[in-house]
Amino acid sequence: MRLTDILQPESVVVPLDAEDKQEAIFKLADALVSSNGIQDANSLQKAIWERETTRTTGIGHGIAIPHGKSEGVASLCMAIGLPSTPVDFNSIDGRPVDLIILLASPVDQTGPHIQALAKISRMLMNEDFRSTIKDAKTGEDLFKLIAEYEADAPV
Repeated sequence: MRLTDILQPESVVVPLDAEDKQEAIFKLADALVSSNGIQDANSLQKAIWERETTRTTGIGHGIAIPHGKSEGVASLCMAIGLPSTPVDFNSIDGRPVDLIILLASPVDQTGPHIQALAKISRMLMNEDFRSTIKDAKTGEDLFKLIAEYEADAPV
């Protein structure tokens, strides 16, 4: 699996205008609804928000990876946002978030969900790449950067 298999260019929101983490999550969920034909936006938002309230997905380095499973999601999908103003996610390192990667999957699919989280984590361990994608000016630019990264990365 490549991340560009589950990420649509229309699901990359740059800049993401959100005042707080709930608004950021809901706007990225809405981007998934528009670009992936998800029928029930409220159910998706609720699933991701409930997961977020149990434990923060702010993993440090200015990154959050909110995720959830919902009946209305047919297959694993992803949205990315670069907030115009960093958002407080109660991250483990105390820093606000300036890169949000949202994953949504069907309730009965655990393997692909975990595989995508692992791929995202490996990609973001590269400090230079993290910095590069956070500087993207448009959603299209950010999508292209990920596609180029994957083209050069070992499968």
